[in-house]
Amino acid sequence: MAAMLPAPAATLDEALIRKTSLAVPASLAILLGSLIIGIAGFSHLDVVHNAAHDIRHSAGFPCH
Repeated sequence: MAAMLPAPAATLDEALIRKTSLAVPASLAILLGSLIIGIAGFSHLDVVHNAAHDIRHSAGFPCH
């Protein structure tokens, strides 16, 4: 049986890059989504709030 050797450094670096390359876009998507929901939800402009409200209903999500 061959002894298990640690993975080469390049492989570990590639795995780290893959993980961080997925984390950055996911974090930005969450931030952007939160901003859109926050702006539309708390907007004092009825047009913006009603547009978000109508999109929510058209997607099948009840809201009241």
